[in-house]
Amino acid sequence: MDGTIGRIGFIGIGRMGWPMAIRLIEAGFTVAVQDAVPGRALEFARAHGGIATSSAAEAALGADAVITMLPTSRDVATVLAAIRPALARGAVVIEMSSGEPSATRAMAAELAPLGVAMVDAPVSGGVARAETGSLAIMTGGDAVPLERVEPVLRAMGGSITRCGDVGAGQAMKALNNLVSAAGFLVSVEALLIGSRFGLDPSVMVDVLNASTGMNNSTQRKLKQFVLSRKFNSGFGLDLMVKDLSIALQVGRETATPTPLAAQTREMWAAAAALLGPGQDHTDAARFSEALAAGELNEGKG
Repeated sequence: MDGTIGRIGFIGIGRMGWPMAIRLIEAGFTVAVQDAVPGRALEFARAHGGIATSSAAEAALGADAVITMLPTSRDVATVLAAIRPALARGAVVIEMSSGEPSATRAMAAELAPLGVAMVDAPVSGGVARAETGSLAIMTGGDAVPLERVEPVLRAMGGSITRCGDVGAGQAMKALNNLVSAAGFLVSVEALLIGSRFGLDPSVMVDVLNASTGMNNSTQRKLKQFVLSRKFNSGFGLDLMVKDLSIALQVGRETATPTPLAAQTREMWAAAAALLGPGQDHTDAARFSEALAAGELNEGKG
């Protein structure tokens, strides 16, 4: 391989992977897509172009780079076992799932003797930013393969930040979501307190956004998905719990005390248990509402 990325195998075209693969096709890459859901790859190719494949190995065959966008590191390991015979020497595996850093490092070590590099590049921003190609991408891995795949990542992301060795991007992604998750819950609790006091939740959000309490949730979630009662941000509650579990795992592996992080994860896990599967992560506000026996609505104090 001459170092240029031309053909990409994209494995996992779910809610996030679908718009990400579209951005790659629009950027001029040849993209072979595959998904565990039967017929989904063909549906994608008919709608957006690209090459529909029936197996992960077929998607990886002849690819300069292979992107994995899958639910868990266990799923990634299963795919890598299937595509190993199809991977060309010099290919790069771009692990874009929100996976476990230690598992990704182990997989990278297994691929290295084959002459295949692995980097991790998890994303933040949800479906909306995937559609506009403005995802925040956190990367980990050696400098040479990261430089090779930068044009690929630029087609999908508005910002790309190198975080360290392989696995570092995934560690950063989990820790980012830890901070975001804690901010969301405390913001909702503040609105519930203020609402009982007689404050208008919508006005509270405006004040927070003009003051030191501003955070991602006050800017992008409270009015848009909680006060509106839409709860449709596009990022699942189960995925948030998974990312928080990964953050705690990193804490354990680094022998770092994590009392507040542990409490945050337990709150989100309790919300998932109460609300059931298939919920948006902003639905966690309904868990806090249930504890307070109240409901937040725009314009109601």
